[in-house]
Amino acid sequence: MDIFYRIVSLLGGLAMFLYGMRLMGDGLKSCSGQAMKTALAKVTNKPVMGFILGTLVTCMIQSSTATIVLTVGLVGAGFLTFRQSIGIVFGANVGTAITSQIIRLMDVNAGSSSILYFFKSDNLAPLALVIGIFLLMFIGKNKRTVSSVGTICIGFGILFVGLMNMSSAVGTMSDALSRLLVSFEDNHFLGFLAGAGVTGIIQSSSAVVGILQSIASSVGVTFSGVFAVIVGVNIGDCITTYLVCRIGAKSEQIRTCLIHIIYNVCAAALIFIVIGILRGTGIINDELWHRSLNSGGVANIHGLFRLIPAVVLLPFSNVFALLAEKIVPDKPVNEEDYEIEKSLRELDQHLISNPALALNETEHVIGNMADVAIHNFNACMQQLFEFDENRYTRIDEREHLLDRMADAANQYIVQISPNVTLERDNRNISFQLKALTAFERIGDLAVNITENIRTQRETGKEFSRTAQDELHVASDAIRDILELSAEAYKTGQARLARRIEPLEEVIDELIDDLRNRHVYRMTHDLCDVFNGIEFQNILLHMERISDQCSDLGVYMLGKTDDSINGKEHQYIHNLHHSDDQQYHAEFEQKHDKYFRLLTSIPVTPTQEQ
Repeated sequence: MDIFYRIVSLLGGLAMFLYGMRLMGDGLKSCSGQAMKTALAKVTNKPVMGFILGTLVTCMIQSSTATIVLTVGLVGAGFLTFRQSIGIVFGANVGTAITSQIIRLMDVNAGSSSILYFFKSDNLAPLALVIGIFLLMFIGKNKRTVSSVGTICIGFGILFVGLMNMSSAVGTMSDALSRLLVSFEDNHFLGFLAGAGVTGIIQSSSAVVGILQSIASSVGVTFSGVFAVIVGVNIGDCITTYLVCRIGAKSEQIRTCLIHIIYNVCAAALIFIVIGILRGTGIINDELWHRSLNSGGVANIHGLFRLIPAVVLLPFSNVFALLAEKIVPDKPVNEEDYEIEKSLRELDQHLISNPALALNETEHVIGNMADVAIHNFNACMQQLFEFDENRYTRIDEREHLLDRMADAANQYIVQISPNVTLERDNRNISFQLKALTAFERIGDLAVNITENIRTQRETGKEFSRTAQDELHVASDAIRDILELSAEAYKTGQARLARRIEPLEEVIDELIDDLRNRHVYRMTHDLCDVFNGIEFQNILLHMERISDQCSDLGVYMLGKTDDSINGKEHQYIHNLHHSDDQQYHAEFEQKHDKYFRLLTSIPVTPTQEQ
């Protein structure tokens, strides 16, 4: 029973260590999360720069997994290319060794008169806890930065309390642990598997190395007994990262995860080969081979095993990239997706300091958003007239592309803003933010129409031929205003923007007339109630698409006309009640076109549903 409580004590210390490390990481990320993302997104095509950045970021947040997951996310968002991410992955593997260097404070042995006495773990841990709780409870209630610092201090204190608890538990199991480590001296393959397996289960290489350091401080370990375990830890470290990053990832993201595995396997092989050669040639003699290591010695071995392979293998990063691309080839991409990916890659961080050039790139992305939104609207209306189950998948893919473009363009514009000095560029930024919101919303409304159609079909119902003909007229009008809005945006021509509002008014009247016709059918029992609800929903979404186009047209005019800018609603009201000849001529032309089509359709359904 005694051994059971010792194991519980060890696991309790491990739990505190893991929780403390998590608190520290959360506090550090809270302090520097946005700066960290910005730094990673600014990495150049030079692997060395990525390596340095990956190392620094991982030292800050003390988690290689967090750094690599963030990198994979940036690759997926188009902020980083797969090849740019390779150096960061290498650096993340090195930066994670910083935790073991912090833990070596357990080895500090000094009297109370020495300055080093302050850094002893049994002094530093309670002091960190006191400072942390003081900052959280009395100072940092409404101050985010102070609160984050308090969280870091508490995490630091809990981490060391957990380590001391592990060391105490390990000390009572010295005989068993000594026999275990002796078995690793005789069987390095077993030690390698133990390191990889335990790390894979605990999901933290720092925790496993921390356990080794606790054992080293309490029992003592030899180089021959732990080197294979540490190499295994490095392999086990990439299991969790791969599983986390792999779920729902794209080809480039999967390659980034794969680089982490390939690198660690090559690094492990390199270490075993070099140590085998050094041992065989006598450079590592029996004295070094069986030398006893303390906590600091384990930390140094871990750091060297992380650093040396990274420095040696970094020049071969291109080879790693080619291998990953061979294992995970690109998926076939249609022309639409290719153009979108290309425009996202053109949001170059180097252009941010030149707002005029940078805004040209975001303008291109938003123009692509317009095309995708129109394409999705056309596809959703095809579902109404020519239903195809497989078309739903592509509609969803386009919606995700729209969201990606909107997020990327929005973030890029925000990054540009601090560098803007000209009023012209400020207006352009304001307009682009409104435009990307309009096109994203149009995409959402198109998907809403698709869902209405899906819901109807799942009940086995269909619209009457009359209702389909009416929706066909409405969809032609919506397509007309969408294409006009897209062309006006891309060309920047005010004459095209002025043609949007009269068409929007025609569509409003058209939708009202369709509703009246629908009410007639409902009150005369000529329409199924469920179909009637979905018919009304589709008309509502069409009307809102038209409203978004109207807003976009007025925003365009406001870019160069101060009498409109900021007074858009007043402008529209005045226009509707004016004698503007161009407005009325455009209105009459579009009104005749669509109402002539509508009046040719009988109100009474030709096919009852």
